[in-house]
Amino acid sequence: MAFSALNLHPTLVRGVADLGFIRPTPIQLEAIPHALEGRDLLACAATGSGKTAAFLLPILHQLVDRPRGTTRALVLAPTRELALQILDDLNGLARYTGLKAAAVHGGVGMGPQEKAFRTGADVIIATPGRLLDHFQYGYASLSGLEYLVLDEADRMLDMGFLPDIRRVLRHVPKPKQTFFFSATMPAPIEKLTHEILRAPAKVALQRRAAPAKGVTQALYPVPAGLKGTLLVELLKKGHMEEALVFTRTKHRANRLAKLLNQNGISAERIHGNRSQAQRTKALAGFKAGEYRVLVATDIAARGIDVEALGHVVNFDVPGAPEDYIHRVGRTARAEATGEAFTFVTPEDEADIKQIEKVLGSKIDRVLLEGFHYQATADAPLEVPIRERLAASRNRNRKSGDRGRGSAAKSATKGAQGGGNGAEKGGAQHRRFGRRRK
Repeated sequence: MAFSALNLHPTLVRGVADLGFIRPTPIQLEAIPHALEGRDLLACAATGSGKTAAFLLPILHQLVDRPRGTTRALVLAPTRELALQILDDLNGLARYTGLKAAAVHGGVGMGPQEKAFRTGADVIIATPGRLLDHFQYGYASLSGLEYLVLDEADRMLDMGFLPDIRRVLRHVPKPKQTFFFSATMPAPIEKLTHEILRAPAKVALQRRAAPAKGVTQALYPVPAGLKGTLLVELLKKGHMEEALVFTRTKHRANRLAKLLNQNGISAERIHGNRSQAQRTKALAGFKAGEYRVLVATDIAARGIDVEALGHVVNFDVPGAPEDYIHRVGRTARAEATGEAFTFVTPEDEADIKQIEKVLGSKIDRVLLEGFHYQATADAPLEVPIRERLAASRNRNRKSGDRGRGSAAKSATKGAQGGGNGAEKGGAQHRRFGRRRK
């Protein structure tokens, strides 16, 4: 079925065609007709299934011929990257409609965002925390709100945003339609759906979370100290042209990007300690092919949408199966295909078993031919926190010993010098006093 068969506004069909989309994905095919009928939606859809267009297109369809100057739709997203990605998708779909949208998120000034509220951008895409910051002021009342979307609700739960979401819901008027999208449906999220949805159409509801069908998964058993070398070898030997690589911490992301660059592989990193400008530049460079590798942490990576991304690498095994599913869902998007590689150390086996239990199947294990698995380990990307704390205590202890030794020497010298020492000290203070004048 073509998009034209969904009875969308002609300007939207034209925008979809310009983006190169030929036919709706299954989630779009199921969700859009229900939304156009005015029903609330509850969709449990895998990352990469095309869910963004599934909620944007019916909302835009209902706004095209409406008077402008009032914000009628609000989309809540867990991260600034996802908010910006949704904005980018919306601008592409709505390019011939004249509709205006704005992203409201942290990491940047509030001035331009305030202007979007005051001028009544048709759609606002916001992270909960920054939206609540604006709600302190009268210009952000959103009194004309008619459409509300909660995107990646399970991730917002993981990030502790559930109380913020409830505060947002108390602040805005009851919308005419609410669209609720989540890759998984944990109990607190399911409870929230009962509170805010009215007789929703349940779309592609899958209780068992799973990556998109086009993802080929593989585990690479490797000693912890050789993971960096293995990644370099996979890239140099052509097993991957480009890759989005996930690490456990921001420090590891920094060090891994540095290691790749030192080995002649162009890489950048994206994580919470980087400014919004740095994160935007890194993502844009990766999309443009300036970098072969983008190293990311889980939170920063939510919202990374790279067309035809071929490979995702779990450099560190995620601590929760849901994070694994979200990570590998960055590839094989919109019915494409891709590969997800996970580096597994002996210490990771329990987490892998849990992931395989949730997936309901075993993941194939692969060894890289010609790789020296018994080689000397690389320098660690990150010193364990216990060792860092011990080293810090040791430095402080040594510093204290030196301080006590210096004080003892000074006291001895002062006793030997008698009054002269005191006079020298007084002269020093007077000289410093004259300099200050």
